[in-house]
Amino acid sequence: MRVLLAEDDAMLGDGLRAGLRQLGFLVDWVRDGLAAERELAGGDYTAAVLDLGLPGKDGLDVLQALRSAGVATPVLVLTARDAVPDRIRGLDLGADDYVLKPVDLHELAARLRSLVRRSHGAAHEVLQAGAVALEPATRRVLWQGAEVTLSTREFDLLHALLRSGGRVLSREQLEQQMYSWGHEVESNTIEVHIHHLRRKLAADAIQTVRGVGYRVNPQAGA
Repeated sequence: MRVLLAEDDAMLGDGLRAGLRQLGFLVDWVRDGLAAERELAGGDYTAAVLDLGLPGKDGLDVLQALRSAGVATPVLVLTARDAVPDRIRGLDLGADDYVLKPVDLHELAARLRSLVRRSHGAAHEVLQAGAVALEPATRRVLWQGAEVTLSTREFDLLHALLRSGGRVLSREQLEQQMYSWGHEVESNTIEVHIHHLRRKLAADAIQTVRGVGYRVNPQAGA
């Protein structure tokens, strides 16, 4: 799950980024409202954690601009503003959830997983194609009913492919969804993970569309 964190407090932002990464999230961190708006308008994020008191542009103004532009990325508002009118305004402007500071890291992670499931219309989301099933909340993968152990990157790659709904994803698109800023990605990294997935699932589980990219084979193992 790739998340944009918009938080101007250096100590809090660094702590949240490190903690969420340890819990399996991919986190990009920005420190002002204009950067948050720019990244959410153009990036491929599963969700966002948005502080309200951002420099450059207030978080509520960022949220209003994004929703007016049709950006539907789930947004969890993180704020020290505990007045009820502020919370009501944020929800009315399109926030999906609210967490007050100081925040518990594990609660924040659970709320992120929950709002992403809700955004997909599932209380307990299961992504499936052919004989493969993936549960994002528990990070379980089943192949023909049997659990398969995947590395973090293998799981993230399979998750991205299943979330695409059968669309072909290019290597560049997969890299964007699997890696946060600052990661060095070798040119054959995606191909290596595809090879490992095929070995653990089935040779035809992931289809290569020559010159375009990859997709999950909906007929494999079914």
